[in-house]
Amino acid sequence: MDVKEAIQRRRAYRSLDPVEITVDLIQDLAGCAQLSASCNNNQSWRFVFVYEHGMLTKMHEVFPKGNAWAKSASMYVAVLSKKDYDCVIDERVYHQFDTGMATAFLILRATELGLVAHPIAGYNPQKTRELLSIPDDIEVITLVIVGKHSHTLNPILSEKQITAEKQRPERFTFEKFVYLNRYPSE
Repeated sequence: MDVKEAIQRRRAYRSLDPVEITVDLIQDLAGCAQLSASCNNNQSWRFVFVYEHGMLTKMHEVFPKGNAWAKSASMYVAVLSKKDYDCVIDERVYHQFDTGMATAFLILRATELGLVAHPIAGYNPQKTRELLSIPDDIEVITLVIVGKHSHTLNPILSEKQITAEKQRPERFTFEKFVYLNRYPSE
């Protein structure tokens, strides 16, 4: 699979089957994230890979009802960073951008391996911080939910989630987000 195919195959599925998580898999995903570009090679990202059964169960507390589907994941990846880990040039703060790129590399590699790696915003960052012993000065940017795509719909999905499961949600037209040579006047 080439990069373009991985990009096209990546989907935010919510119906997940279990998959075996190994240290080799974690090292593979982390190794791909590690190769991402970053300002001055600061590598501002930090990841906590949660895959042991007891910790997975404890992490269920961080999900609101709308993301209860995430409880069927085989692994959670807490994506972390802080401003001091990366460049701050005038008003430009790079750590979230650079961490986002590294996370995208991790997600694309997971996709290439036939996994679902679904980043979410719907979780409790404070509870995540407590459960994973993350210091207060480090941002919990997202959780990536990892599993294998199930062709059996998860019965706890909402109607909107079921629709998104069956068909990729519509994307903007190029005219909505691509501009040539300058930003358009309003």
